[in-house]
Amino acid sequence: MATVAANPAAAAAAVAAAAAVTEDREPQHEELPGLDSQWRQIENGESGRERPLRAGESWFLVEKHWYKQWEAYVQGGDQDSSTFPGCINNATLFQDEINWRLKEGLVEGEDYVLLPAAAWHYLVSWYGLEHGQPPIERKVIELPNIQKVEVYPVELLLVRHNDLGKSHTVQFSHTDSIGLVLRTARERFLVEPQEDTRLWAKNSEGSLDRLYDTHITVLDAALETGQLIIMETRKKDGTWPSAQLHVMNNNMSEEDEDFKGQPGICGLTNLGNTCFMNSALQCLSNVPQLTEYFLNNCYLEELNFRNPLGMKGEIAEAYADLVKQAWSGHHRSIVPHVFKNKVGHFASQFLGYQQHDSQELLSFLLDGLHEDLNRVKKKEYVELCDAAGRPDQEVAQEAWQNHKRRNDSVIVDTFHGLFKSTLVCPDCGNVSVTFDPFCYLSVPLPISHKRVLEVFFIPMDPRRKPEQHRLVVPKKGKISDLCVALSKHTGISPERMMVADVFSHRFYKLYQLEEPLSSILDRDDIFVYEVSGRIEAIEGSREDIVVPVYLRERTPARDYNNSYYGLMLFGHPLLVSVPRDRFTWEGLYNVLMYRLSRYVTKPNSDDEDDGDEKEDDEEDKDDVPGPSTGGSLRDPEPEQAGPSSGVTNRCPFLLDNCLGTSQWPPRRRRKQLFTLQTVNSNGTSDRTTSPEEVHAQPYIAIDWEPEMKKRYYDEGYVKHDCVGYVMKKAPVRLQECIELFTTVETLEKENPWYCPSCKQHQLATKKLDLWMLPEILIIHLKRFSYTKFSREKLDTLVEFPIRDLDFSEFVIQPQNESNPELYKYDLIAVSNHYGGMRDGHYTTFACNKDSGQWHYFDDNSVSPVNENQIESKAAYVLFYQRQDVARRLLSPAGSSGAPASPACSSPPSSEFMDVN
Repeated sequence: MATVAANPAAAAAAVAAAAAVTEDREPQHEELPGLDSQWRQIENGESGRERPLRAGESWFLVEKHWYKQWEAYVQGGDQDSSTFPGCINNATLFQDEINWRLKEGLVEGEDYVLLPAAAWHYLVSWYGLEHGQPPIERKVIELPNIQKVEVYPVELLLVRHNDLGKSHTVQFSHTDSIGLVLRTARERFLVEPQEDTRLWAKNSEGSLDRLYDTHITVLDAALETGQLIIMETRKKDGTWPSAQLHVMNNNMSEEDEDFKGQPGICGLTNLGNTCFMNSALQCLSNVPQLTEYFLNNCYLEELNFRNPLGMKGEIAEAYADLVKQAWSGHHRSIVPHVFKNKVGHFASQFLGYQQHDSQELLSFLLDGLHEDLNRVKKKEYVELCDAAGRPDQEVAQEAWQNHKRRNDSVIVDTFHGLFKSTLVCPDCGNVSVTFDPFCYLSVPLPISHKRVLEVFFIPMDPRRKPEQHRLVVPKKGKISDLCVALSKHTGISPERMMVADVFSHRFYKLYQLEEPLSSILDRDDIFVYEVSGRIEAIEGSREDIVVPVYLRERTPARDYNNSYYGLMLFGHPLLVSVPRDRFTWEGLYNVLMYRLSRYVTKPNSDDEDDGDEKEDDEEDKDDVPGPSTGGSLRDPEPEQAGPSSGVTNRCPFLLDNCLGTSQWPPRRRRKQLFTLQTVNSNGTSDRTTSPEEVHAQPYIAIDWEPEMKKRYYDEGYVKHDCVGYVMKKAPVRLQECIELFTTVETLEKENPWYCPSCKQHQLATKKLDLWMLPEILIIHLKRFSYTKFSREKLDTLVEFPIRDLDFSEFVIQPQNESNPELYKYDLIAVSNHYGGMRDGHYTTFACNKDSGQWHYFDDNSVSPVNENQIESKAAYVLFYQRQDVARRLLSPAGSSGAPASPACSSPPSSEFMDVN
C-alpha cells in the first residue's frame, strides 16, 4: 500500500489527524488503568506485542527510550511517580520534520520497538502523541518462510513518458502488486479510463525494462527505493511511443500521419517471404469476437506470465499491439517487424525469411495465444478415460470438462470443438471410443488415382527421332505400368523398353520393372529406350548386349600453351543394343553410326580422305593403353565405381578380348567422325585398371571434335500428339471433403494402435465424427501432399458456400431442432495460396466486422472485392462464423444499421479489383 509518508501533503494530513486525537485524548491520570492492567494489555494480552505476526496487519514503531521509561513507570508500582513517561515522542526516529522520513539503519530493540495496532491505540489514548508527529504505521509482509514488519517500504519515483521532469515519490510495500503501482500512477497523472498504459523500470545500467506482469509483487519485480518508473500511454493510432517501428519509408507525409480510414482495412508490409504470416494475421484479425476481446483490453486481466507452455505473455501482447494498430483507422499499412521477431524467438522454424505455410503459422499462433491467455494458472493432472460402454453424452461431457480444467481461454471459447474418435481392433473387435478437442479441421481433398508423366522415347529405328510423350499412369503403379502405357502410343512391346532417369547428360538411375512409380518425381527427366537385349549379359547367351553411351565434346581449356583439351558432356545418353558378333571397336563404331543416323549427317567421300601419313606413323609409336573398367549403372552415386548387382563375373565386353584397348581408333587409317573411349559411370574420366573393377560394366563415350560436331551432328525430337493432353479436374464441394474426413480409415503401419484387449499394436480402423462445433470453425484444405518420393499441390477447385454452410448432417450429437443456427455458418475469411510447392504467394479475403464489406489483402495492398471473386482454386484455409454467434454479436448494435451477416451488399463492381 502507499503509506502516509508518500509526500509532504499526505504527511501533514496525517500529522493533523494525530494531533486531533492527541488533543481529544489528553491523558487524565485518574482515568488511567492500573499499572498491572496496562502492562498486561501492552505486553502479554491478546492485543500485546508478544503475539505472533499476521500477514497484512498494521504494526507501529515506538521510540525505544520512551518505551523503556514507560516500562520503568508501570513496573515501579507508583502511578504518581516522577518516572511518568509523558506523550509518546518518536522525534529521534525521523530524518526531518517535513517529509517525516525515517532515518536509515534503524534497528529493532535498539532504536525502536514494534507494537500491534491495538496496543498502539491504547498507549495513544492513555498518554497521547507528541504534537505534530505522525504515527509510524507499517504492514506485516509474508516472505518465503518468514513474516516480518516492513519498516522500510520501497519508494518509487513515478514519471510520465512525455514529462520526465515531473515526478511523484510514492511508497509501496514489497508485497504490493505492479498493478497497484500502475493504478497509482494513472491516478496521479489523471489518465482517462479508456487509455492504455504500461510501465517501464529504469535499471542500474540506465536501460529500461518492461514490467509485463501486473500480478507480481514489487519484491518479485526486484524494484528498489529510488528507482524510476515510467508510465507510457498508447497513441491514438494504436502504437506505443517507445516502439521502434521499422517502416519502409521513414519520411511519412503529413497526409499519412493524419490519415483516418475504416478500422481493420489495413495492410501488412512483406518483410521478405512473410506473406504467409500476413495472410494468417489478416484472417485472425477479422474474427469479430477475438478482435473485440483485444480492443477492449480484456486480455490484460488474463495474461498468464507463468505458464511453462506459454510465451510469457509476449505473443499475446505483440498480437494485441498489432490488432490495436490495424483497427485504429490511422494506418494504410503497418510493419509487423516486432511480431515477426517474437514469433521467431519462440518458434525457431519461423526464424529468418524463408517461405512457410500460413496454416502452420496459424496453428502456432492459436496455441501460443491460448497458453499466454490461459485462465488456468496451475494445470492439474487429468486422467483420460475410455467410454467403457457409457453413453456418448456422458463421456463427451466428461471429456470437455477435463479439457476445460486444464485449458480455459478466449481461444478455447472461440475456436475449440469436440471430436468423437472410434477405434476398432481388427482381431478381437474391441471398440475404443474417446472424445478429443480440436482447434481446426484439416480435411482431405478427393484426389485422382492417376498421374501424368512426361517421358522421352528413344526408338531403335534410326529413321525415327526421339519422341516426347505425356502418359497417364496409376499413382501407385509400377515402372511396368509406364511401359505398358507408352506401348499403346508407340506400338513397341513393353518387354523391349528400359526406363532411365537422366540428370546432367548422365544416367542417374536405371529402373527395374517392379519399382514403384512414386520413386519418379515430377521434375525428373525420364527417358525410355527401345532395346533388343539386356545390360546384365550372360556368358554364352546369344542376346544382344545393351551398351550405355555418353556423348562428349572436346573443348580447349585455358592453358598457357592452349594445348590441353577438356571433355564436356552434351545431349542425352544412349542405350545401344549391340550384336555379339559385332563386338569389336570397328563393329561398335559402325553400329553407333547406324543408330545415330537420326542425328548424324553421313560424310561424303572427300570428308573421309586419309590424313597425314606422317601423323599416322607417329601415332603408331604411341603405347596403346590396356582395357579398363568403369562404374556401376545401378550406383546412385555418380562418382562411385563398382560391380552392379546381377552382373556376371566376367564383363561381356571382354569376352574373347573383343575390345583389346580402352580407346579407338588407335591408328587413323581413315578420318573418323568421332572416337570411342571407355569411361566410368560418371562419363567424365577414363576407367582404371584395378583388378576389382575389371569385371564391372563399362560405359562408352563418343568423343567429338568441335568442328566435326558442328558439321555433322544435329539432335532434336518430336512431340507426340498425347503431349497436348491435360487431365481435367472436376470441382468438388466442401461437403465432400468433410465426408472424406469422417470416413472410416485403416491406420498406417507407422502409426499402429495398442489394443488394451489384445495387449499388442494393431492396424485398427479409425473413424472421426463431429460432436460439438465451435463459434469460429477453421477448415484447412489439405492441398499439399507429401510422400517419400514426391510432393505435390492439389489445385482442385473446392466449391464452398459464402452463407449457410450447414453442418447438421455431420454433427452426431443430439441436436436442438428449435435452433438450427447452431449448425449453420457464414464465411468471414479465406487464406489463399497461389503457385506451387517450391514457391508461391499468400493473400487473404476477409469480411470487415463493422461494415460487412469483403476486402482482398495482398500484403500492404487492400482492395474491396465482390463475393463472386472469393471462391477460387487458391482457397487454402477457410474461416466460418456460427450464425447464432453473429446474431448475438450484432444484436446490441442492431439499431445502427450494421449488417446481420458478413456476406452483405456490395458496392458497384467498377470499384473492385479482379484478383483471379
